Amino acid sequence: MRRSTIRSTRSSARRKTTSPRNFGETLRLAVPMMLTQLGQIAMMTTDLALIGRLGEDSVAAAALAHTVYFISFTFGLGLVAAVSPLAAQAFGAGDARRLRRSLRVGLWVALLISLPMMASPLYGEQILLALGQAQRSAALAQHYLFGLAWGIAPALGFVALRGLMGAVNRPQPALWITFAAIPANALLVYVLIHGLFGLPELGLLGAGLATTLVNFATFVAALGIVALRKPFADYQPLARLWRIDWPLMRELVGIGAPISFSLLMEYGLFSSAALLMGLIGTTALAAHQVALQVTAVLFMVPLGIGMAATVRVGHAFGRNEPAAVRRAGLVAALLGIGMVSALTLAVVLGRHALGRAFFGSGEPAEATVELTATLLLVGATFFVADGLQTIMGGALRGLNDTRMTLLFAAIGYWIVGFPSAWWLAFDAQLGAVGVWIGLALGTFVYAGLLILRFLRLARRLAA
Repeated sequence: MRRSTIRSTRSSARRKTTSPRNFGETLRLAVPMMLTQLGQIAMMTTDLALIGRLGEDSVAAAALAHTVYFISFTFGLGLVAAVSPLAAQAFGAGDARRLRRSLRVGLWVALLISLPMMASPLYGEQILLALGQAQRSAALAQHYLFGLAWGIAPALGFVALRGLMGAVNRPQPALWITFAAIPANALLVYVLIHGLFGLPELGLLGAGLATTLVNFATFVAALGIVALRKPFADYQPLARLWRIDWPLMRELVGIGAPISFSLLMEYGLFSSAALLMGLIGTTALAAHQVALQVTAVLFMVPLGIGMAATVRVGHAFGRNEPAAVRRAGLVAALLGIGMVSALTLAVVLGRHALGRAFFGSGEPAEATVELTATLLLVGATFFVADGLQTIMGGALRGLNDTRMTLLFAAIGYWIVGFPSAWWLAFDAQLGAVGVWIGLALGTFVYAGLLILRFLRLARRLAA
């Protein structure tokens, strides 16, 4: 990209940062990102709906398979997520060479880390049996995992490409690719499960293979757009792709590894909460799962804003503008509080209807519906705290500050959150409600620590 174009891009970005349109610019960046995440959830939901036609055993096996798969995938996801702040800082600084180097090391990390990560899904049956799962469920889960395992590398590569797209303020192509993938995925899953058009009937293996094929297709589509379409092609993002940039790769791993472990701590807390609900009873576990699914959908809104915060803080950091760094982080936080609060109010008002949508309105399900509604009411404060932690975590990533967030995750989730959930559930005899209060307490502590950390770093930059 020519120097004059870089200078023009930087001056335009600076004008936007200092203008009253800051909220609008953050929202414009965040909306495609959150819709892309919702599209990913839509594909997973479609998979489970189609697998459900194979019977309850297949659905249970798919749930177990996803548990094994996402533990591995989450670690790789954190590493590749570091492409976004590195590329955003390079964009803010007008450094086209570092921008394409950031994508290059991200793609190499996606490939190299996927090879050992595949070991967990490929040996999923042994892992599940060691954890005490039934032999039939573990065997069915392994069929699904045999199909899923090969899609790890392209899925992580797509995340790296999305990071570059967002860093240059063009997240829309990733959204259109994801929207196109939803019906394609549904059709391919159905065809391979049932063996249509002369293909063999593969069952759960077919569902996993379909997801892998769609992952490859989305990766190739994103790679083609980045290589051939403006403005991405101006940066020559695939130049010297065969070269491994070891210094920048070490920097990416240094930023991304704490993100991975923080995500695993969060994932581990909610997995442990499900185990606590299982100790309380079947009704508690069912209500918890539904309330958590509602939370997962709500979470996509602050997650998109958090991704936008990474980019906008990274831009300001790359331009060496401390005031803009602080402004970008606080604007994202205020935007997140406003949007999550409105969505939380809607959930609280419709909590009984949400419960009945999952369990029906018959007499046997009424206790579960009521408990689901209660958990969603208790979760009202948790939703806001969870939104704040992901937004402020994203802002700190824009400053390459991820090691302290790992420490804060350990404090919030495992020193405060899990012990509080256990004590309130069993010693204070609050049951399922106590578990959710514990989750809320831990998340509030984590979010508060992240806010204080961001404000401190912003003051340090200004000084």
